[in-house]
Amino acid sequence: MTDRIITPFTAESTAAEVIDGIDLSGRRAVVTGGASGIGIETARALAGAGAEVTLAVRNVEAGDRTAADLIASTGNKQVLVAALDLADQASVAAFVAQWDGPLDILVNNAGIMAPPLLRTPEGWELQFATNHLGHFALATGLHGALAAAGGARIVSVSSSAHHRSPVVFDDIHFERREYEPWSAYGQSKTANVLFAVEASKRWAGDGITVNALMPGGIRTNLQRYVSEEDLERLRAAAGGADLKWKTPEQGAATSILVATSPLLDGIGGRYFEDCGEAEVGTLSARSGVAPYALDPEAAARLWDVTVTTLAG
Repeated sequence: MTDRIITPFTAESTAAEVIDGIDLSGRRAVVTGGASGIGIETARALAGAGAEVTLAVRNVEAGDRTAADLIASTGNKQVLVAALDLADQASVAAFVAQWDGPLDILVNNAGIMAPPLLRTPEGWELQFATNHLGHFALATGLHGALAAAGGARIVSVSSSAHHRSPVVFDDIHFERREYEPWSAYGQSKTANVLFAVEASKRWAGDGITVNALMPGGIRTNLQRYVSEEDLERLRAAAGGADLKWKTPEQGAATSILVATSPLLDGIGGRYFEDCGEAEVGTLSARSGVAPYALDPEAAARLWDVTVTTLAG
């Protein structure tokens, strides 16, 4: 068993504190969902450290507004905007096709949480299609750019909600079982961790490391489908007082740790929370990493299933 990574940072640390002293001049980063929530603060920290940052967003107008804000706040003019709809494989392919040159940091940050049952034109359940399939296609499409960078990192933003469900390989898209929004969300977040496990294994020879993380509870647009009643149930499941909200700046801190910290050089296939590596096991509703999310056999199986799914 490898040693669990402990850092000097905590749940209260901000992205700016984590990246302090790190110079990303000459590096290039992509942040999906970079125009809302913790995506904005992740991009702000990267831009503030000197990186060229591309906000990969569905809403280009919102992206342009965010880019202007980040340029003004960081003084870094290299904040770019590109269209990307992760639920639309043609959009992912178009983003990949227009990318030129190496890529040092890919932050798979965008996501959708607990909507009613929605499907893509292919019939895929929307949360799995967006949170996993879209990001998988993006990362594999950009593999050459990541390999060219030398020492590239992929950040796979997961959630403690992965405890709600493993990947149910017999019926991933709820074609036979009853749809339950939180189980579907949990399944997609488990997939985000399994992707980190298998991609790190497959791409280690290319110098690419991939880690997953739980950002913490942050009130953002991600919760647009979540009612106050749902939040109350989450609080109750977490033991009431245990559900502490982070600011977006704190929520982006673990993403920034995974993306930039020298403490993680050469480290891949792991799951982080509150700016440190999580303990394996369900410690509470909101902490620890489920063993099934790190299972190498499930990770390899998911990779193969995903490739087959995307090939149509």
